[in-house]
Amino acid sequence: MTDDLRPAFDKLLAAAEGLAEVVEGTSYGTPSLHVRKKFLCRVKDADTVAVVCALEEKEMLMEADPHLYFETAHYKGWPVFLVRIHDIPADQLRTKLEHAWLRQAPKSLLKARQAAG
Repeated sequence: MTDDLRPAFDKLLAAAEGLAEVVEGTSYGTPSLHVRKKFLCRVKDADTVAVVCALEEKEMLMEADPHLYFETAHYKGWPVFLVRIHDIPADQLRTKLEHAWLRQAPKSLLKARQAAG
């Protein structure tokens, strides 16, 4: 990983702390996080990360705060939003990664989370 991507990835790691079975990986040659091999998020560039979401949520986020949440032509029609990593509050990023985890985690992990309370 290049040094310019480290601050963005560190923010993702901090926000994902405590989410079960989240592992580091790569996606499109940049650092990413996955739950049981399913993509959660990745660093797109030093200022931008891509996070899995529902398409409806993506549209709502981009309408509500177009400076923070956006997409490029590559992501049109895909259930992934782009976010300016250095502008998003830590608690908001944590919530978005929890939503991504809930969307991507296998049923066994979801059941274990529910059982744990």
